[in-house]
Amino acid sequence: MKKLMALMLSLVMVFAVAGCGNTNTNEDATDASAANETLTVGICQLMVHDSLDAATKGFVDALGEKAQEAGVEVEFDTQVAGDANLCTTVINTFTAKDVDLIMANATPALLAAASATDSIPVLGTSVTDYTDTFKGSIPANVTGTSDAVPFDEQAKMMIDTLKLVEGDVVGVLYCTNESNSLIQYEAVKALFEEAGIVVNAYTFSETTELQALVTKAAGEIKALYVPSDNTVAANDTVVGTICNENKVPVFTSYGGAVCYASLAIDYYELGRETGLMAAEILLNGKAATDFEVKTLTPTVVYNNELCEALGIEVPAN
Repeated sequence: MKKLMALMLSLVMVFAVAGCGNTNTNEDATDASAANETLTVGICQLMVHDSLDAATKGFVDALGEKAQEAGVEVEFDTQVAGDANLCTTVINTFTAKDVDLIMANATPALLAAASATDSIPVLGTSVTDYTDTFKGSIPANVTGTSDAVPFDEQAKMMIDTLKLVEGDVVGVLYCTNESNSLIQYEAVKALFEEAGIVVNAYTFSETTELQALVTKAAGEIKALYVPSDNTVAANDTVVGTICNENKVPVFTSYGGAVCYASLAIDYYELGRETGLMAAEILLNGKAATDFEVKTLTPTVVYNNELCEALGIEVPAN
C-alpha cells in the first residue's frame, strides 16, 4: 500500500511539473510573437527622378535604422505611380492592406493619401506648401517635410549672378498638373517684377510639348527659372541641352546637373527627417499632430564648368 501511494504521488508531481512547463512555453511563444511583429509602411512616390529617389532612400534608411535599434521589423512597400492620376490607385492598395503608415513623396501622392484615409498616419515629403495644398486646413493625420526654399533669395541670386537689369526677360517653366509649381511661379514672378524684370510663364501639361516649348523660350529670354517641378525635373536633360545650346542659363530650385547654380535643399536629408518622424510615430506612440511640417536650410551650389561655358562669374565667397 505504501508503495502504491508513493507511485501515485510521483505521478501527480510529474504532471504538475509538466503543466508548469507547458505554461512557460506558451508565455515564451506569446512574447516571441510580440517581439517579431512586423510593421508595414506604404511608400507612394510620384515618379522616378533623382530628387524623389533620394528622398525615398533617406526615408527608408532613417526609419530602418531606428526600427533595427528597437528590434522591430519594418516591411516597406514602395510603389512609383508614374503619373499623378495613378497615385490614388497606389494609395488604395495601401489602405486595403491597412498599412501602419503611408509616406507620400510629392504633392499628388500626398493629396491622394489624405483623401483616402483619415486614420492611417500620412507623412509627406518633397511637398512645397502644405497649407496651400490643403486650402488652409491640414488633416489631423497628415504632417511631414517641405522642400520649400526662400524664393526671395533665389530671385536675388539670379539677379546678382546674371547681372539682370530692368527690362530683362526671365522665363519660368512648369507643368500645369503640379499645384506646387504654380505657387512657386507666383512667388518668384512677384519678386522679379519688383526689380523691373519681365517674367514669362512657359507652361505645359504633356511632356511631348516640352521640347518645342523650351526651344521657343530659349529664343525669347535671358535666363530660365525652374521651380521644384517633378515633371520638369524628370525631363530636365531636354531643358538643359536646348538652353545650353542657346547660351541661356538655367536656375533650378531643386539642384541637378542642368543648372548653372542653385539654392536648394538636400532631398536625401529631407527624406531622413521624414523617416525620423515615422519612427517616432510607429515606435514611440507619437501622432501626426505632434509634429509641425519641417523645412531644411538650403545650400548654395554652383556648377563651375557650366558657369565657365556660359560666361558667368562665380562669386569668390
